[in-house]
Amino acid sequence: MSKLEQVLILDPSSDLRFRGPFTDVVTTSLKLRNPSDRRVCFKVKTTAPRRYCVRPNSGVIDPGATVSISVMLQPFDYDPNEKSKHKFMVQSILAPASVSDLEAMWKDVKPDELMDSKLRCVFDMPSDSEKMSELESTKASALNASRADGTSGARAGSLSMDDTEMRKLMEESKRLQTQVGKLLDENRQLKDEGLRMRKANQFDSSVSKSSVAMLSKDLASRSLPSLLVVIAAIFIGFFLGKFVL
Repeated sequence: MSKLEQVLILDPSSDLRFRGPFTDVVTTSLKLRNPSDRRVCFKVKTTAPRRYCVRPNSGVIDPGATVSISVMLQPFDYDPNEKSKHKFMVQSILAPASVSDLEAMWKDVKPDELMDSKLRCVFDMPSDSEKMSELESTKASALNASRADGTSGARAGSLSMDDTEMRKLMEESKRLQTQVGKLLDENRQLKDEGLRMRKANQFDSSVSKSSVAMLSKDLASRSLPSLLVVIAAIFIGFFLGKFVL
């Protein structure tokens, strides 16, 4: 039993297992538990740092606390005939009374204070039956999700239709109000035009009557001398006829 196992309890205790296919990022978890009555500092290292992403890769664990670490394997071309040589190592030390700079603390740590434990990586590729089962499970999950989305989409669609109808009604109301305003303006204009026409007709009528009266007077004044001339001619003719006879 190593010194680390006396301070930290690892789960899993010996392997980090990654389940394929490895065409996408595959994540597994590593749990560290501190059963002691002192704070413990830890750091996670790997022999293939470009292939893995570890979060968090270092930190401090309080007494009786547990920390879950995510180990993410990047996509790669899996060869079942190739054995994995990747390994992880968890280092830990008992935390000093005050920790202000972890990096400086790890640089200054003495070898006899350092505790470590190693984990190997195992790649598992699912069998054909397991692939079919996972595929069916994925399809069922996708179907349920699509149904849920369809229901929520229908509700959202009905709400959207209600909103659309409301907007149409408001636009129609505004259009009708505009038309009513135009009709009222046209009605006022027609009333004003009718009033102006009545006044113009009254003025034309008075002008016409004055013109007729003036014309009658003019004709009367013109016809009076002519009538006198005719009467005079008649008398002259009468008298001349008597003298001739």
